[in-house]
Amino acid sequence: MISSLAVTQQQGLLGAFLFMVPSAMLSGFATPIANMPLFVQHLTLLNPLRCFLVIIRGVFLQGTPFHMLASQFWPMAVIGLVNLTIAGFLFRRRLY
Repeated sequence: MISSLAVTQQQGLLGAFLFMVPSAMLSGFATPIANMPLFVQHLTLLNPLRCFLVIIRGVFLQGTPFHMLASQFWPMAVIGLVNLTIAGFLFRRRLY
C-alpha cells in the first residue's frame, strides 16, 4: 500500500521505514505491552506484528497447539485483507 502511494523508490523506502519502526516498537518485542499506557495498549491491537509475536512465542516457547492460537490468526487475516484491498484500489486508480 505504501508503494502505491509513493512516487519514487526513495519515498517508498522512507514510508516503509516510518511504518515499520513504530510497528516494531508497539509489537511487544522490545517492551511488554502491559507496561504501555492504556491508550497505546489498545492501539497495538491494530498491529499485525503483535499477533505474530504471540503466535511465535506460543509455538516456539510453549508448544501451543493450533486451535489455541486461532484467535491470533483472524486479526492478521483481516488486517491483511483490508490492506490488500486498499492497495489494489490505489494501484488501479494510479493506472488510469
